Amino acid sequence: MPTKPTPQQFFRRRNRQLLIILLILIGIYWLSMVLVNFQTMSSLAQVPAGLIWLAKNFIPTQRSLSYLGAISFQLWRTLLVSIASTICAGLFSLFFAVLGAKPTAPAPYWRVIVRLGASLVRNIPVVAWSMILLFSFKQSDFTGFLALFFMTLGYLTRAFTETIEDLDPEKLNALRAVGATYLQCVFCGVLPEVATTLMSWLLYMIENNLRDATLVGILTGTGIGFLFNYYFKSFRYDAAGLIVLLIAVLVIALELTSTRIRKAIA
Repeated sequence: MPTKPTPQQFFRRRNRQLLIILLILIGIYWLSMVLVNFQTMSSLAQVPAGLIWLAKNFIPTQRSLSYLGAISFQLWRTLLVSIASTICAGLFSLFFAVLGAKPTAPAPYWRVIVRLGASLVRNIPVVAWSMILLFSFKQSDFTGFLALFFMTLGYLTRAFTETIEDLDPEKLNALRAVGATYLQCVFCGVLPEVATTLMSWLLYMIENNLRDATLVGILTGTGIGFLFNYYFKSFRYDAAGLIVLLIAVLVIALELTSTRIRKAIA
């Protein structure tokens, strides 16, 4: 009968495993560095000069404040697109999640269809969605809306599905035992239980989409992303720096608001 290892032997074995994993990761990094001819030390040596350049050029100045009106307007438009795309995607995701979650799926094949569809949509980057949709819908806010919508649809469908599957199945079984219909089970037994978690996911995706909307705007020529690209290519780095600062402030404000909402509905 094998003897139980002592605490010293257990921690010694665990440290040895961690060391092996660390060495493997270092080996993978070194191999990647050699294959792409990446010079680590010379690149790190350039970091201070790059940070100094950013501090000199991207700090907002008195002149950049004259662009505040245009920047605020485009930032507001970007925020609205982010919120609208997230809410619309959330509604569709909830519908698909109910069809795809194990406790509420009307038939087993719905689970397969929903999961495959969500994986396909989710694993296409938002940049790729923007480029694909750009050929069909041209440069417009609607193109950015659709790019954010499809990416959010994949993420929220999976998140909502897993949230519903974490429910206690006994509650649904009790409702079915007293003769509740499928819709009654969904609206009375499922949605009230997961509403808080679903709202948290929705608020998180609004924050995430605001950041992604900047990149989408650069590609689709709309919103705050287009304005940032325009100022950057015009060598008005102070105005571009003001845009970055305002985006950061808005994202932090959204995070604080989301935290308050989560606490209120918890």
